Amino acid sequence: MRLTPFEIHTPTTLEEAAGLISRHGEDAVLYAGGTELLLVMKLGFAEYGHLIDIKGIPELSAIDRDGPDLRIGGCATHRSIETSALVRDDWPALAEMLRGVANVRVRGSGTLGGNLAFADPHSDPATFLLAVGAQVEVWGAGGRRMVPIDQFVLGPYWTALEAGEVISAVLVPPVPAGGAVAHRKIAFHERPAVTVSCMVRNEGGRVAEARIAVGSVGLAPARLTATEAAMMAGEPADRLQALAQDECDPTEDANGAVDYKRHLVGVLVRRTVDEARARAGGTN
Repeated sequence: MRLTPFEIHTPTTLEEAAGLISRHGEDAVLYAGGTELLLVMKLGFAEYGHLIDIKGIPELSAIDRDGPDLRIGGCATHRSIETSALVRDDWPALAEMLRGVANVRVRGSGTLGGNLAFADPHSDPATFLLAVGAQVEVWGAGGRRMVPIDQFVLGPYWTALEAGEVISAVLVPPVPAGGAVAHRKIAFHERPAVTVSCMVRNEGGRVAEARIAVGSVGLAPARLTATEAAMMAGEPADRLQALAQDECDPTEDANGAVDYKRHLVGVLVRRTVDEARARAGGTN
């Protein structure tokens, strides 16, 4: 399908981008990598007369420290994050997860902010960021505000972004002392069918903190809080697998039926928990 004609704007500041959105209203859309936007436009699911390319705004591509946190600009590409020396050294699990996103071509143009803003339910980053407790910094006419990742992705293609707002950064906290993160997935044709991330913190040879997130099987990534509690209580691996299968909330789609997805979640949770425990250097 041929794209309908549109005009591209290239602001160099957030204020300039906000002015363009205000001027053109619903006929305008922000984009950076465009990997998702151009696809839905080609398929005829969306049509805009004005595309506002924000990747020329310097602060949106920066990757740096913000106190103890990692600050990733909303327009930083997956590839720039995974190859960042800072990320590889101090947030290696994040770099490892991003190396598994789609393919090199997509990672070279697709951005972390764009991925979260599009909120495709079949995606790696949101699941990982939920497990580590990341926050999304949002910029709009009213200034900046912080949104915890569990309050940002609200459903398929639905986020907490309000009209005219843009993801200015994602803040990733450091893995706590005695902690480790693991991420696993099952993917078909480079698109995740199940994603599981687990953060474990050991203390005195026992699991003192656990965060388990499951994505790509339901409408949005979700924590498995009952499974987390069982893990901290020292429940065996087979019990955690069964709990995860019961606690997850899959929806049937082209990747499989609900029962099949529950089985995959249980298997991946068990493997991811084992891997995170091993990386943290202890077990219950």
